[in-house]
Amino acid sequence: MTIAPDDARRDALLYRTMREFVQSMDDTLPGKFEITKEGIVHDMMAPVGPHELTTLRVRKRLEKVMPEDLVAHTGTPDVEDQSEGIMRHPDVMVIAEADMEVEGSFDPRTLVAAIEIVSRSNPDNDWVSKMRDYPLLGIPVYAIFDPRTGSGAVLTDIHPTPAGPRYATRKEFVYGEDVTIGEWTITTENLPRYTKSPDAAED
Repeated sequence: MTIAPDDARRDALLYRTMREFVQSMDDTLPGKFEITKEGIVHDMMAPVGPHELTTLRVRKRLEKVMPEDLVAHTGTPDVEDQSEGIMRHPDVMVIAEADMEVEGSFDPRTLVAAIEIVSRSNPDNDWVSKMRDYPLLGIPVYAIFDPRTGSGAVLTDIHPTPAGPRYATRKEFVYGEDVTIGEWTITTENLPRYTKSPDAAED
């Protein structure tokens, strides 16, 4: 489908409006705001212990086996492709230090891998919409760790489909097994799980 210039301008204006809203809300409301093809995603709950501990352990394990010029980055900024109308913030970004020397958002096509720890409050954001958005952004490897189930998956090999770029290969794992992300293999031993209590604070 061809987008007419007026449609393209309208899409660009809508994206800028959403981006300005997200930036204005980041320090005002709890949780994390991202922009996806469907609009703004707000994961309302602040991350809790198992989420943050998984992020920490995955980051440290990767940095032990990766070359020194690569980092497993867990901070800001976002990754953004304005032409696609997507702004995301992976829990862990495998990226070269040299590619971090930019003003503003990271170019998603410089990421070696994106890693997400599934949110208990909004798991579809990680398992559905990011599985669609990350190949659109050209991120070659997407790894998902799910503390709800003690399992996960690594998605690779972007290929074209009628619905747009998608990952062709999916390798699932359970906690306790080794997992390969890109060229590096780490253990998933001793990664925490969410509690099953319905009264427990959500992530």
